[in-house]
Amino acid sequence: MKKSLAAFLGVVAFGISGSVFAAANPFSDVPRGHWAYDAVEKLVKSGVINGYGDTTFRGDRNITRYEMAQMVAKAMAKPKVANSDKALIDKLSAEFRTELDNLGVRVAKLEKHADMVKWNGYLRYTYGSERHEYNGNSAKENSDQLLLRLEPEMEVNKNWSVRARIDASNNMKTDSSGNLALKRAWAEGNYGGLNLKFGKIGLYTNEKGLLFDDEFSGGEVGFASKDKKFRASLMAGRLDMTDTRLHIVSNRILKQLRGLTGDDYINDKAANFLGVNLQYGKDKGLSGGIGYYRLTGDVFIMTDKASANNDKANIWSANIGYRFDKNFKLWGAYAKNTNAKDSTVYDGEDKSWQVEADYKGAKRENKGTWGAYLAYRRYGATTSLLPTTDGVGWGQKGWEVGARFVPLKNVLLTGKYFHGNDTLYNGGNGAKKLFGRVELFF
Repeated sequence: MKKSLAAFLGVVAFGISGSVFAAANPFSDVPRGHWAYDAVEKLVKSGVINGYGDTTFRGDRNITRYEMAQMVAKAMAKPKVANSDKALIDKLSAEFRTELDNLGVRVAKLEKHADMVKWNGYLRYTYGSERHEYNGNSAKENSDQLLLRLEPEMEVNKNWSVRARIDASNNMKTDSSGNLALKRAWAEGNYGGLNLKFGKIGLYTNEKGLLFDDEFSGGEVGFASKDKKFRASLMAGRLDMTDTRLHIVSNRILKQLRGLTGDDYINDKAANFLGVNLQYGKDKGLSGGIGYYRLTGDVFIMTDKASANNDKANIWSANIGYRFDKNFKLWGAYAKNTNAKDSTVYDGEDKSWQVEADYKGAKRENKGTWGAYLAYRRYGATTSLLPTTDGVGWGQKGWEVGARFVPLKNVLLTGKYFHGNDTLYNGGNGAKKLFGRVELFF
């Protein structure tokens, strides 16, 4: 940072066109004769820096990335800059691209060659330990996973970009590696408050993991009001259900209901998916919203033998939250699958809900930040189709407590503990889960 700032002041200042003439001292703490006087004076006259409101420059303090980005943005806007300095400005604009984007400044120079691609990602280690009780016995299952995730972003033009998610996994327990997998790949366009996506898209809806935490193939249209208080989205496509527990259980039920023999009777392992989200309110104060999701596919065998051909899920949801101050927030969500309300096979599994209290929050870019939460969740098997399962799992209910901590910049530690019951399996017997994760972002 200091090196970039020194270069910026020492080189760009003398590359900006315009004459310097004797004038009043711009800052009280940069007197005439100071080594940086000429450079500071020229940058002030060129409109690149403004100093502070108390007539000081404060050149001996560390500046923030946003302050640096503001100076870079102003230098980018100058109509006449020496050719020798353009390369430096381009380099700085690439380094501070995220901050410039947040300031509403598009870095046009990133449209050429390798500069069009920005790589992000993380290395993640996850440990999990689950326990299930049944007839006085206890079954335990541990997991030990390492994941490398790459998330490239390619700029197409001022409105469109192409993004992707690529995963490579390793089972630490067996020392076996999975295949490199393209998990997501989509094109995204932004036109003011209108957002368009199509391809393999992330699916995380307003209920915050109660229903969906996965991806689907299709398209999404999103809209946000100018003040960002109102947001709406329409999603449509296909949702893979192959590896879900719902697919496994429904396959067994279909076998029993129809008296079949063999292993797999579900022909179409993907479901048609349609979703609508409406949300109002910012993070501060009161917020709330509603959602509707319609899915059709052979996996939704949710009723008794008389209605065994049922192949639909109609899920309605509502959420509400209130942030009391910068540290404390209380929120909850409820969902119901109206197509499974008369189920005898999945009795009571047509409803899902969660209530959570959050305190503070960990921000991976800020060392020492942390956050904690306490929640009660109920994941109905026919409603929470692809939920977040780090704590409470599919077909389970109970208490969940967790915390996050940033010991070093871009290093995030997460711990969770769940204590409750299996509602679908094991006749409502006890279940527990311990979850730990270390993530290193780059």
